[in-house]
Amino acid sequence: MVAELPGDVTWRRSSFGGGGNDCVEVARSRHAFAVRDSKDAAGPRLAFGAAGWSSFGRAVQRDSSRSQVGT
Repeated sequence: MVAELPGDVTWRRSSFGGGGNDCVEVARSRHAFAVRDSKDAAGPRLAFGAAGWSSFGRAVQRDSSRSQVGT
């Protein structure tokens, strides 16, 4: 099932973007979460229901932990 996101959501920029325009933005509606590239606001978006968003967040955290090993 694809999560639907209404057009009137508020997009928030990631705090990890460092102030530049090279980060992701996140939006939340009543039943879905979505991410998009801050450089292409009209471009594609990934939308998730609550369970999918939780899985996505865990996967990002795991990947982030791996990339910091040995730094």
